Order: sequence, then structure tokens, then C-alpha cells
Amino acid sequence: MNNLSNVQKSYIAGFLDGDGSIYVKLTRNDTYRFGYQVAPYIVFYQRKDYKDYFETLRKMLGIGYIRIRKDGIVEYIIGDLDSLKKFINQISPYSRLKKRQFRLMSEILEKKRTVKTAKDFIRLSKLIDQFKNLNYSKKRSQTSYSVEKLLKNKGLLTP
Repeated sequence: MNNLSNVQKSYIAGFLDGDGSIYVKLTRNDTYRFGYQVAPYIVFYQRKDYKDYFETLRKMLGIGYIRIRKDGIVEYIIGDLDSLKKFINQISPYSRLKKRQFRLMSEILEKKRTVKTAKDFIRLSKLIDQFKNLNYSKKRSQTSYSVEKLLKNKGLLTP
């Protein structure tokens, strides 16, 4: 991630506070050891008319990618672990509305590195569940309950 001035950091934090989201989702994926992928994201949203602005923002930060959704919304997405950690370190001190999401994301990224057992993965998934309350998530279907159920069925977790 590029070095930014304090004014730039403040602007980006304010933009994220208003038109962005910080979240981690669990995605069912049998190629992963515990049957789920942990996918952390920081995403900015605007109408597709602002795609050029997002390109400027992406170049300013030097991380992430841009996509246009079918509903006409453009997203600037930061999802790789190194970029997320650098973004959090630089931008989180300037956030006003998403401080709890930044803290939770940081905790999850740290715990993710140390997962060794199915019980560790359950603890991680319970942390991820906390985004439901912070972000008013209505569509979250994969939860720690789903993870626990799968791990028991696979015999990786004893009842």
C-alpha cells in the first residue's frame, strides 16, 4: 500500500465510514481443511458513474481491484491479507463509525493465522459471526453453527 498523507487517510476513512463495508464471510468450500473459506473484505460502493474516481483511489492506495455489479453499482474491493493489514494500520485510526469493525477484522486476521484445530476454527467462526450485529447483515447463512455441524459430520469435532 502506498504512503498517504494524514488528509488522504482521513478522507478515505470518512468515505469508508459512509459508503463502505468491512466484513468477513464464511464460504463453504470442500478444498479447505475445515470445509470453509474465511474471506475478509473491505469494500467501497458507488454508482457505476464513479468508476473513474475508484480507479484514481485504487492508484492512490496501490491495492485492491474494481468491479461493476449487474445492478449498476461499482465496488472497490480490498481482499488480500497483506493489503488488508496495511490498510487497517493506516486508515483505522481515522475512522469514526467503523472502529469496532476494524478491531474485529484485525482480531480475526490474527486468529486466522493461528488456527490449528477444528475447535480453533469454531472459535474463529464465532468471531466472524459478530459482524452480523455490527453490519446489520440479513443474508448471512454460513455461521459458526453451520461450521460446527459440518465439522461434527466430518468427524473432525467430537460432540
